[in-house]
This record gives sequence, C-alpha cells and structure tokens, in this order.
Amino acid sequence: MGARSAGGVTDVSRRVPEESGRLIRGGRTVARIILVWLAATVTLLVLDNIMAGFELRERWLALVIALCLGVLYALVWPLIMRIALGFTVVTLGLGGLLLSGLLVLGVFVAVPGAQIRGLPTAILIAVWLSIVTSFVSSALSVDEDELFFRRAARRMRRRNRGAAQVPTPGVIYLQIDGLGYDVLRRALRDGNAPHLSRWVRSGTHRVSLWHTDWSSQTGASVAGILHGSNKEILAFRWYDKSIKRLIAVSRPRDAADIERRISNGHGLLSGGGASRGNLFTGDATYVSLTMSAAIRRKGRLGAGYYSYFANPINAARSAAMYVVEVGRELLAGARQRRNDVWPRVDRGGIYPFIRPVTTVVSRDVITSAISEDMIEGRPAVFADFLGYDEVAHHSGIERYDVLHVLRSIDQQIGRLARVSQLAPRPYEFVILSDHGLTQGPSFTDRFGYTFDSYVRAASRQSPRAQPQPTDGKYKGTACRNEHSSTERIRTAGQDEVTADDITILYSGHSANIALMQIEGRATVEDIDAMYPNLLARLRDHPGVGFLLVASKECGGLVLGRSGSIRLDTGDVIGIDPLADYGPHARELVARTHGFTNCADILVNSAYDPATDEASAFEVHVSSHGALGGPQTEGFLLYPSGFRPPPDPIVGAEHLHEVLLGWRKDLAQGDAPSPPLPTAYADTPS
Repeated sequence: MGARSAGGVTDVSRRVPEESGRLIRGGRTVARIILVWLAATVTLLVLDNIMAGFELRERWLALVIALCLGVLYALVWPLIMRIALGFTVVTLGLGGLLLSGLLVLGVFVAVPGAQIRGLPTAILIAVWLSIVTSFVSSALSVDEDELFFRRAARRMRRRNRGAAQVPTPGVIYLQIDGLGYDVLRRALRDGNAPHLSRWVRSGTHRVSLWHTDWSSQTGASVAGILHGSNKEILAFRWYDKSIKRLIAVSRPRDAADIERRISNGHGLLSGGGASRGNLFTGDATYVSLTMSAAIRRKGRLGAGYYSYFANPINAARSAAMYVVEVGRELLAGARQRRNDVWPRVDRGGIYPFIRPVTTVVSRDVITSAISEDMIEGRPAVFADFLGYDEVAHHSGIERYDVLHVLRSIDQQIGRLARVSQLAPRPYEFVILSDHGLTQGPSFTDRFGYTFDSYVRAASRQSPRAQPQPTDGKYKGTACRNEHSSTERIRTAGQDEVTADDITILYSGHSANIALMQIEGRATVEDIDAMYPNLLARLRDHPGVGFLLVASKECGGLVLGRSGSIRLDTGDVIGIDPLADYGPHARELVARTHGFTNCADILVNSAYDPATDEASAFEVHVSSHGALGGPQTEGFLLYPSGFRPPPDPIVGAEHLHEVLLGWRKDLAQGDAPSPPLPTAYADTPS
C-alpha cells in the first residue's frame, strides 16, 4: 500500500523505501560474495572426501571450480532459463536441477585435474552446492521474509529505474481456496494468520461473510467471481446428456469452452490485469498457470516463472521443500493413526507426493509471479492459493497440519504486501475465499458402501436389493477431487457414454445422476416408470439430505426424507427439506433447476446442524460442493476505506459485482484507505 496524505489521497511522490534491514549490505556486498564462494569451495572439498565418482587431484581446484560455477550461474544461467523455462515449469523445478547438473558436468570436463563419473553425480553436487549456498545466503539475513523483500527490491531497481509513479491504485485479489468464514475468524483470533490479523486489528481491513451458490466449489465460484456468470456450471464434474459428454472444469478443454460461453470480455481482470493459478482468466491480459488458457494461449508462460526459476537456488529450494513437505504429510498421517483421530482417510498412495505441488511449489511460484506483476504496475491481479483446501480435504478444517499451511499462506501475503511498497503504483489488498468446507465422516466410511453402490441397488426392481459393501480399497480415491462411478468416463474422459444405465458423478457433498436410458432431462414420472424404487429409497436414506428432480405436473421438486417443496409455488408438504441448509437454499436450488443442463437427479448430502457435520460422497475428511454447514460460507477481507459491501452477498455473481465496483472506485479515486501496517520486518512470521 502506498503512503497517503492526511486527506486520504495517495502520495504519488513517495519513493521506494530504503533498504533498512539486517542483511549484510552496501559496502559489504563483496564480503558476502566471498563468503558464499568459500562455502561452495568447502562443500566441494567435503564432497571430494565422501562422494564416490568425484575426485579433485589438487585441493586448490575447488576454489577454481566454485569460482567458475559462480560466474556461470550469474551470467549464463538466466539465458538458459529463458530458453528452457517451459521445461522447468512443467517438471515443477526438477528440470532446473537437471540443467544445473549439466552445467556442473561441463565445468568439471573443462577444468583439468577434476574428475566426475557422470550426470547423476553432477546433479548431486549441484543439489548440495545449491542447498549450502542458499543456507549461507539466508544466514546472512535475520529472516527469509527480509531476503525475499530485498530480492524484489533489486528487481525493482533494475526494471523500473526512473519509471514514473502511477497515481491510480491497483488491486491485488488473493484467494485462499476453501477457507471458511468462521475458520478465518478463529485463525485471526488464535494467531494462525498473523499478518491478516494485524490488518484487521489495526483497522485497515474488515471481514465480511458471503454465501456461495448451491454448487459451492471452485469452478462455479471462480467463474462467477472473475466473469460475473456461472450459469449452467452444475458441479466440479457433471455429465451433459445433450452432448453426451463429461464436463470437468479442471480439464483445459472444458475450462476454455466454459470461459468462451460466460465471458463478455469485461471480466474482473480486463484492461491489463493478471491471472495467476486460476481455473479462468477473468479476461486478463497476463496469464499463467490458468486452466482455461492452457490450450488457447501459447508462448511465454508468464511473469514470475522466469524470475523464480532463473535463480538456481529457487529450484534447489523447491526440491528440498518438496521432500520436507512429503515428510510432513507422512508424519501427520501417522500421528492421526496413532491417536485414532476420527474422521480420517487413508493418506497414503500418491497423495503425499501430490500435496507439495500445491503447498510449496505452486504457492512459491505464484507469489513470485504476483511480485513481478506489482513491480510491473499491473492494475489488477487475481491469484488462488490452493494449499489449504488440498490439505483440509485429507486432514480436516482446523487440525494442526492444515493450520500450518494456512500460516504459510499468510506469510506469503505479508511478503507481497511489503513488496507492494516498491511498486510504481499503490496497491490495495482484497483477500477472499471461494467457499468453505464442511467436515464429517465420508458417506462410504459412515455406511460401509459407496453412494454409487446404493444408487444401483435402489434402481433395481426389488425394493430389498442391498448395496455392495466396500472392502476398504475405495479409500484409495481420497486423493481425487472428484469421482466418476462409470469406468469408461474415468478412463476415456471425453468419450461418449451410452453403455451404462446410470451415471453418477460426485463433487464433494453433491452427486448428479444421469439416467442414460431416458432421453433429455428425466422427470419424476419417467423415473418412477423405469425405476419405481429409486426416488423413494434415495430420499429415505439417512446420508441424503435432499434431491432435486423435475416433474411434468409440478415443475421443480425438492424431495426430503419427511417432506417436499414445489419450487414454482413454494408450497411445502410435511417438513421443509431445506430448513437446515441456510436462508438462501430455496432460491439457490430454484436457480439451478432452471439450468438447461440440470441433472436428472441432483443429490445433496445430509447435514446435521447438531454436530455441524455432513458426509461427503467423496472420501474426504472435509469437503464442499453443495449446501449444508460452513461449506457455503466464504469470507471477504477488504480495506476499511472501501465502500461497504451489501449484506448479504449471495452467490459468486453478486460477489463479482462488489469486487468490480471496488476496482471502478479505485480507478475514479473514490476509495481512499489508510496504509497497511509497515512493521513486517520487525514482527516474526
């Protein structure tokens, strides 16, 4: 945030802050370079003694090799990264280690008296050199935040030397995926989000609640937030009978098709904005790691990636932190098993190796990209931090390991706020979530069989047909964020599916059922004629909260265990099945019923307000995707000088109007706000 005058107008004559920190700086730069050089030399000497396949005939050769590598990393490595950036990003930084190994191998070949067995040994040497030099560089600063800030300051001086200040404030929208309103409030109170807590306590920011749509998942929420439309986005995954195709918002092709349909060219990030790590672009000019642009936009991968991977220390740090995060996940899973924590899921398989991609690699690269965007003076940036949501699915919404992830995201936000002081324009920060999470034992764990198995049993002619019990192997799907009951859909993806009578697709707490033998959207009358027991057994199951179906005679119907609602008239028969699902449930369900691609049967899991739990159809500890509990309660943390948002905010499209209105206010100079607290370097993270 920029400094402001007493009248609330941004002081555009502000200068970039002096680098008043606790690093070795100024005239000590040469001493710092020598220390790093000596550390690399000592590392080579140690490796010469303990590593097979590596030999230095003379000890002084370590000085020469360390010097050569230092010069090459400073002068040649950035050029290599410009050429091989795509390879490095796709391999999540591991390709950078391979290239670094080739550089080391080349130096050893060029220096007489140095012998090395081959590329694997060279890669190990490169890893150790990067780790040691990174540690020494960090040791010369009091904390990593200070080092991050100073690197950004150096990039700022190189890029914008003499650049004019821009008076119009920009806005940084940072989304913490899956963080619910109440969880955030407790985190602010308990010190699990110290930077955000400082903003709120100092009065620079306020926190509001917003209510998601029925489909409380990232695809529907982000489409509405960025483009102002999420119509006909039924779930994270659904089967569209009209085109006989599975739609998944996480697939680049489907995400691009959805964006073409909903975009009007004037999204939240139009006019020179940047999209980082999202499903959709928001009509941004600058895009990276965004699903809808993965196919249709080719060329440079975007700001931040080059600056991140161009530094060989970053590649080594990412690899090291990846290993640490795998270990952290294995320990967290073991602790849950040892303490018999419940509910819990199997956290083995490939999940420990997936987790670090969101909690470390993606987080750090996106932070670097946003830093570059601010240094370039982009007018608006929207980025999604995925780590909290990913870990909460498998751990729980407030268990110790997921709160550690939240603290790490908060640390990144604090770093970015400090870097904003260097930018050529002032920046405002808006922090938000796309949905919350509702915790509880999964449907499978609670009942001993999958929802898919129950639906198929209920569809049989015999009213006594029973679902097939699980053998425990189904828990292996815990690492999936969606599940298809149809094997051909899972394997073929976009292929037409006509072989199965019933297709069931899960999105957390929701399940959409397509009856393949009925053309078009099936009605109650059609379903009862072909599957006479299906609807009755679905609505009577204790794991089902309610289901939406269409009727030729009555229009949209919401069916619950002890009652029903006719959506067109609002008439309730028996007990209102939506009573426990929030004050806006009826209007949200009615809106979905109006979608032309609405499922034949759309099922919402049962929510128990007494325990604040629901049983997701996917094998998750906490999940989202439907109505019931905190999964529908996102948060909005915004500058206190902004126009207060309406209360309530209902739906992502409504939230888009609020965010876009604030951006317009900033462009017109109508939204002055006080600067953020500036004591970042003096307060431990």
